[in-house]
Amino acid sequence: MAKPEQKSIIRNVFAVFLDKIEYTRIFPNVVRVLLCILIGIILFSIAGGVAKTFIDASTVMESPLEEILRKIIVDVLILLAVVEIYKTTYTYFSEGRVRVTYIVDTVLVVMLSEVISSWFKNDHSSKLLMLIAILAALMGIRILAIYFHPKKEG
Repeated sequence: MAKPEQKSIIRNVFAVFLDKIEYTRIFPNVVRVLLCILIGIILFSIAGGVAKTFIDASTVMESPLEEILRKIIVDVLILLAVVEIYKTTYTYFSEGRVRVTYIVDTVLVVMLSEVISSWFKNDHSSKLLMLIAILAALMGIRILAIYFHPKKEG
């Protein structure tokens, strides 16, 4: 067990070391590096999603046209949701912050694609109603975010 004077020496060494670190300079740089990695992953995912859409379209060619179109619509809606996530990430990368409306827009696109894909998959009506209720709540939040925007005058 360390003696009290040894503990104070250790504390002083750590205090000097921690005082030298400039957290306000390190944190933004670490966030930028992580966002660059995330943006790369998102772009790779979009490219993979486009390839998957073409592969899905070619593999179901024996199916009826309605089924082919459903599959393509669901794949495209998922890609649009990923694009919205990319836009939100890029906005944070370029501006250093994200507005609530961007986040709500992204979630709205994701939820809308989920509602449409559930509708096409003929899921249970209770799941579909739950998704529609969440979508309505998000639309309400979006309207309130516009109405109570901080820069709005009057």
